Amino acid sequence: MIDVEKILDQAIERDASDIHFICGNKPMLRIIRDLVPVEEAEVLTVEDMSEIYDYLIRGNIDKDTVYKETKKLDTSLEYAGLRFRVNISLALDVPVFTLRIIKKELPKFEDLGVPDIVRRMTFQPQGLMLVTGKTNSGKTTTLNALINHINETQNKKILTLESPIEYKHTSKKSIIVQKEVGVGGDSLSYSDGVKNSLREDCDIVIVGEIRDKITMEAAIETAESGHLVIGTLHTKSCAETIDRMVNFYDISDQPTVKYLLSSLLKLVISQRLLKGTNGKLVLVPEVMVVDNIVAGLIRKDKISVSEIEDAMQSNSEKR
Repeated sequence: MIDVEKILDQAIERDASDIHFICGNKPMLRIIRDLVPVEEAEVLTVEDMSEIYDYLIRGNIDKDTVYKETKKLDTSLEYAGLRFRVNISLALDVPVFTLRIIKKELPKFEDLGVPDIVRRMTFQPQGLMLVTGKTNSGKTTTLNALINHINETQNKKILTLESPIEYKHTSKKSIIVQKEVGVGGDSLSYSDGVKNSLREDCDIVIVGEIRDKITMEAAIETAESGHLVIGTLHTKSCAETIDRMVNFYDISDQPTVKYLLSSLLKLVISQRLLKGTNGKLVLVPEVMVVDNIVAGLIRKDKISVSEIEDAMQSNSEKR
């Protein structure tokens, strides 16, 4: 019989970022990018995986139904005063669990290593800002640090759409409404949540993940209607982000989309986390401010990644 909470306690104590429960392996902790087994734990059996499932689902019929119908589930767990982002999937007909530990306190924006231009761009009355990067690149932390900064310095109504909600914000100078996306949540999909925000008198809409064309269209429409939309995308660079957004659309629609993006897109930050000389993870950001030069490049018939990167380099030298 596995003691799940004992594993959680050890992960917290060792400052792990993730916990992996995979059948046939000992529980594994990710500590500064390295996978480290919990040595005193036994190798996980099928029965252990069933017990872990029951512990995480906690009798929630909606979550159980979603998992059984789709063979995957994103949810959250609260334990020891902390929140955990939980992903459940299936491998060889046995559940696999990945838990991400959400730090209790957000780092201050100025401590993240993100250029100050990103903070300043949140004062835009409308438009589209994107935080991009690969999985585990710190996008969620940056996004929530931005939310917290806006909350402390601006008088706005902020709506967040997340799957699941990781950091819980308390209204300060702004008011914040946080909605969980998914079956059994507050909104069935990101696109539904973004579309409904047009009727909620919001100033800023946070889209936890732009995964598809429908969500992209809703985000663009919301930005076009006078809101500031801040979202995330899984891309490796700022230039690739533009290419990915345009390629959501059919070739016949791409000229229109390029025109809209050239006027609505304000900033893209692409980030990576690398090990520093002290063994700790360091944020390495790349920032693209969409000025007239970059906007012109976006509108071109064929987007040139190298030209966009040259324009970004020129911009960074000016700042």
